[in-house]
Amino acid sequence: MVAMSSLPSKLSARFADVAGVDPELRPATKPQFGHFQSNVALRLAKSEGQNPRAVAQRLVDEIDVADLAEPLEIAGPGFINIRLKPEVLAAEAEQVRTDPANGIVAAEQPQTVVIDYPSANVAKQMHVGHLRTSVIGDAFNRVLTALGHTVVPQDHMGDWGRQFGMLVEQVLDEKVDAASLSLAESEALYKRAQAHFNDDPAFADRARKRVVLLQSGDPETIKLWQAMVESSRQGLLKTYQRLGIKVGLDDFDGESRYNDDLPKVVEELETDGIAVIDQGALCVFVDGFAAPMIVRNREGGFGYAATDLAAIRLRVNEIQADRILYVVDVRQSDHFAQVFDTAKRAGWLPDSVEARHIPFGTVLGADNKPLKTRDGGTATLDSLLDAAETEASPEIALAAIKYADLSNSLIKDYVFDLERMVRTSGDTGPYLQYAHARCNQVLRKAQAEGYAIGPITVLDEPAEQQLALKLTQFGEVVAEVGQSLAPHKLTSYLYDLAESFSGFYEKCPVLKSEGEVRATRLGLVQATKEVLAQGLDLLGIVAPERM
Repeated sequence: MVAMSSLPSKLSARFADVAGVDPELRPATKPQFGHFQSNVALRLAKSEGQNPRAVAQRLVDEIDVADLAEPLEIAGPGFINIRLKPEVLAAEAEQVRTDPANGIVAAEQPQTVVIDYPSANVAKQMHVGHLRTSVIGDAFNRVLTALGHTVVPQDHMGDWGRQFGMLVEQVLDEKVDAASLSLAESEALYKRAQAHFNDDPAFADRARKRVVLLQSGDPETIKLWQAMVESSRQGLLKTYQRLGIKVGLDDFDGESRYNDDLPKVVEELETDGIAVIDQGALCVFVDGFAAPMIVRNREGGFGYAATDLAAIRLRVNEIQADRILYVVDVRQSDHFAQVFDTAKRAGWLPDSVEARHIPFGTVLGADNKPLKTRDGGTATLDSLLDAAETEASPEIALAAIKYADLSNSLIKDYVFDLERMVRTSGDTGPYLQYAHARCNQVLRKAQAEGYAIGPITVLDEPAEQQLALKLTQFGEVVAEVGQSLAPHKLTSYLYDLAESFSGFYEKCPVLKSEGEVRATRLGLVQATKEVLAQGLDLLGIVAPERM
């Protein structure tokens, strides 16, 4: 299925065929200059040593866009102005309005995409650090699914390790029912166990022995461990549901899943000469890194690297992933670079499969430092949501948080400023929700009066044309986000769409107009509502009917 190109893409292709380079179309600065401008003639003139206006005239004479635009115009030193034909814009906007997918077209080659998020831990509440992986990973899930890919979320939960020795011992000491613990109670138990381990040598010794029992499959120990894992899964699921992310119980992919594979992984690495013994540990030395990656420590224990390598093997061989995305903070960049390099050298990650780390920055407080609680501890995710809901309803609070997170370049840190984030004006999630609600209000009134909604046929006003043009670009923006994995491009588009709608609403009376003009304007309102709703859904944000 061939993706529907937007009008700018169609125009760019015509220019490129003649000019031989990307025309780099830009929106016109003023309506009198048309819809787009290009400086391609100035760039070519410089490389050719020619007069810019002469080059522009040559291009205008040769480029055929008569089916899309009015005759091209030359302005100033050699800029080319492009004004789309109103009937062309109307037809394209009407196509978006009547398309159930609003212009989104399935990828020509659908892929199986594994997304590793949000990767919480047993016996620990999700904290502010899990906010970004959850929101970003979920946006990727939604966008790639909309583009026709098969998405497999994998919550690579920390459910194995030495800490479970002390957790099980603490459960036995306190005689608590591990299966009945809430996530907050499990975390409190974890802190008590840690303090107990540090303060009581006898307890620490029992905890170490309990680790051996766990690893050897002792029935009592395994039963208690499973109870803690299951209670944590249920607690985490409640937070996922509150956050509105598409991760369910079937998507949990705990580290323990790979226990049986770890000896095989390291044995193959050692046999193939990829891993070598260094100071008692089995290590992989990767070019460009001063320190090696340890796959088995000197005590014989396996670390994160071995588990991640085993996960890659499973995701490639069993899930048959074409693309594996790791939504993990920027501090893990070196780790993933080494893991991917090792997996390629071992033959577990073929060139046909893309493994990509999606790094993100830190959520900051008002002091521009990593967000903490008043007592200096790490803020839990639920406490952030609680705080946001004191400022707005749950739907609006979530919109504010998610939009603020996704509207920045992912690698950048951003300040968690609730007062700004929940505003219904400016570049915020609630502003987009308000625009959607206002579209609904207009359509409700029109339906009450029995007015026809669409088709879009008459676009005489610049504000109508600007809104129609913006609507035609939605599908291409979503396709670009699916490829670049840059969700801020979608938030920017939706904000521009809402701004275009605001300008249209102010300058073009809708319900007070008549006949074909009113039907067209109502059609634009309907198309705007549908595109805003779908765009917000791709960000994991609810589009409310009223506000």
